[in-house]
Amino acid sequence: MAEALEAQRSSYKQPVKETLLTPRFYTTDFEEMANLDISAMEEDFQAILAEFRADYNREHFVRDQDFSRQAAELDPESRALMVQFLERSCTSEFSGFLLYKELSRRLKERSPVLAECFQLMSRDEARHSGFLNKAMSDFNLALDLSFLTRNKKYTFFKPKFIFYATYLSEKIGYWRYITIFRHLEKHPEKRFHPLFNFFKNWCQDENRHGDFFGLLLKSQPALLNSPVNRLWIRFFLLAVLVTMYLNDRKPDNIYTVLGLDAKQYALEVLRELNQDSARVFPVVLDIENPRFLAKLDACADYNVRLEQVAGSGGGLLRKLPLYIGLGLTMAGMYLHKPLDAPRPNLVY
Repeated sequence: MAEALEAQRSSYKQPVKETLLTPRFYTTDFEEMANLDISAMEEDFQAILAEFRADYNREHFVRDQDFSRQAAELDPESRALMVQFLERSCTSEFSGFLLYKELSRRLKERSPVLAECFQLMSRDEARHSGFLNKAMSDFNLALDLSFLTRNKKYTFFKPKFIFYATYLSEKIGYWRYITIFRHLEKHPEKRFHPLFNFFKNWCQDENRHGDFFGLLLKSQPALLNSPVNRLWIRFFLLAVLVTMYLNDRKPDNIYTVLGLDAKQYALEVLRELNQDSARVFPVVLDIENPRFLAKLDACADYNVRLEQVAGSGGGLLRKLPLYIGLGLTMAGMYLHKPLDAPRPNLVY
């Protein structure tokens, strides 16, 4: 029995070493969150709550024998990339589950509508992370989610920062999944794992979550329209955009195996995200500007060089010039004049 337990423990995958790009776990000011006044848009919140209660994907996440079979047939390169993709995605979904679950618990007495919305979103995120972790078990690996709960460092974000960041991350999740799904519909021979068959319905969960956070933002007009918060919006747009681009532009990535051009895929997703964001935010980034795009590629190059230095055992002295270059390039991107959203604050 002891030997069996030890074997099970050894199958747990150690979390990847944290970098600027790894998924984070968040906490917030629950008292401020409980004091939010959403009465002006009560009907809209009731409508989106009804969407969550419907639970359209209740029967969607059902595995079959193809999961273990196709995992066993993967070549070593595809296997490594798939495990990396599963781990990052599982960690991100589990992070959302923990945040939403805690928000639901803390808001239950004082803001029952918001509390139930968060509870049902935590249900979705738990379902997603569990499904991903089960897919990892086909590779004889799994993330120890209870260990992550106890030992992961939590980053404190004010509620408005949670709203900005989570709206963008949920929407970018939608566009990532639906773009991959549509590509594989046209090129089914590139669908090397059955997980990708689930992306069409899956991304609708992400889209509904994004709609909820968009509604939260629109229910608090100052979070969108004050001069200071417009600057914060630009910051979070840039941070989410660059984080995705840097991850997707790494030399070894799953998109090549799927038959996608990683750069074109990333840019397509970012364009859709920027357009979606204009439905909520008063400003968006000028991502079609050639100078902006050149800086974006420069950031990706800095990141690749940082990983090369880290891989060769280089220390802070070798990394410091690259960090400075990356920071200055991002600052230059932030200073690019944004675009006014053509139809800001449009109600869904």
